[in-house]
Order: sequence, then C-alpha cells, then structure tokens
Amino acid sequence: MAEDRLLKRTCNVCKKNKGDKHFKHAGKKTCSRCEFRWKTSFLRLLVHDRRLTAKERLANRLGYMGSAFIMLSPYILNYGHIGAITYIAGGLLLTPQVWIAKQWNLVIININLIIGYLIYLYSL
Repeated sequence: MAEDRLLKRTCNVCKKNKGDKHFKHAGKKTCSRCEFRWKTSFLRLLVHDRRLTAKERLANRLGYMGSAFIMLSPYILNYGHIGAITYIAGGLLLTPQVWIAKQWNLVIININLIIGYLIYLYSL
C-alpha cells in the first residue's frame, strides 16, 4: 500500500492522483492527458482560419503578375523602352497587394520604383 502511494502523483491541472506512467518524466507536474488538451486548445487559439475577401484575392493575383514583371524587367532593360515599361507595370500591379496588407514600407518602395522608371523613360 505504501509503495502504491509513492508511485502516485497529483496533476497540477486536473488535481487527480495518477501513476508515474501518466507523466512524461519525473520532473513533470502535468499529466500527459491534460498537457495534450492544453496544448491543443492553445494552438487552436493561435490559428485563426478565415477566408480571403474578393478584394484580397484579386490583389494577390495582381501582386503575382507584378512580381513576374519586376523579375523579368532586368533582362529586357537593354532592349529599348520595353524594360522600363515592364518595371512600371510591375510596380503598378504590385502596389495594391502591399497596400491591402498595410505594408507601407513596400508601398513606398513601389512608388519610388514607378517614379524612378518614369523619369528614366522620359529621359530617353
């Protein structure tokens, strides 16, 4: 009977007396069942499932297209006006995505890109 009492510990969450096999290691004060329950509920609290609005979906697609234009532009910059035009188009298409995401530093960079390549285009 005394040995049986030594093998029992009290969980600090559910306050039940449980054997050592219900705890992960000797220093653990929370039983595996309560720990899993707490961890699961905490992780569900952190993750919020939501659907994107139509405006956000459209801005994301425009952003992908703008990124493609900006990635393509350095390779065609030497071929006349088309390189500068694709830079400007990429900046214009990418701006709504970062505006909706409220990433103001990227909005300023995109506006700077647009203005810079407009000046470059008019100086040719």
